[in-house]
Amino acid sequence: MKNLLCVPVIAMFICIQFACGNHHSGNAVSTSNPLVEITDSSVKIAYTDNGKGDTTLFFVHGWGINKSYFANQVAYFSKKYRVITIDRPGFGESGKNRTDWSTDAYANDIETVISKLNLKNVILIGHSMAGDIVLRAAVTDTVHVIGIVGVDNFKSVGIPEDAKSKEAFKQAINSLQHNFKQVASAYFTQYLFAKSTPDSIKTRILGDIAKNDSTIAIANIVQGNDFDEVARLKQYGKKLYLINSDYMPTNTSGLTKNKIPFMVTYVNDTGHFPMVEKPEDFNNSLQKIIADIKAHNAK
Repeated sequence: MKNLLCVPVIAMFICIQFACGNHHSGNAVSTSNPLVEITDSSVKIAYTDNGKGDTTLFFVHGWGINKSYFANQVAYFSKKYRVITIDRPGFGESGKNRTDWSTDAYANDIETVISKLNLKNVILIGHSMAGDIVLRAAVTDTVHVIGIVGVDNFKSVGIPEDAKSKEAFKQAINSLQHNFKQVASAYFTQYLFAKSTPDSIKTRILGDIAKNDSTIAIANIVQGNDFDEVARLKQYGKKLYLINSDYMPTNTSGLTKNKIPFMVTYVNDTGHFPMVEKPEDFNNSLQKIIADIKAHNAK
């Protein structure tokens, strides 16, 4: 569950027990470069491709949403860089015709897009559970990927799950299976929105979550829950960059203990979706990170 929403699973189960800038709507994001059909194992991958430059920013959305949540970033960064956004299979306009919703499968999707579009100097930016996905892709593709950025994730790296947490996770999944829309909506409302999150953004997110195929959405949680972040971060070997919200603290003790280099930047007074809640602050933070990544790769 740490991979999905980055908060303690106990808190999620408690919620379930009691629950039984620029606001785009829909999944429309403009694209300026010619598009080619991209599939991975016969599954369509919907994407946008904007801008040009010597660096590619590749945005990957989190659970239950879609590529349109990076519309502000596309508009801002495509003036200087090539910018790619995708709908992860199972969400948005991408295909749903598979059963493997694991971190590895999604990382393979990213690698397919990189190869098909011949992308170079790629910085992968993954929101929420997509943090693990971009990490896994970066470990595999050391030629094209020059850095990764997590967005409101990796908040408890190296903190082991105890028996109580594992049992709560099982019960949480059971509750989602029986009442997906109500349970997911209550969880987001109570734990992923800040007091400052605009009502328009809350409405948009909850509406998009409710539209999901519950079987696929739940499978995403279950199949993505066994990813070993510490092992993969050590294998990656480069600095982990994070742009996190401050509605919930980031515990960096595991990163420090395991000697994993990292840098955390906070977007204040936002919930789990800083890229849409405060796009200007988010973009400024990401621009500084891009400069740091490029500087390190130039050495």
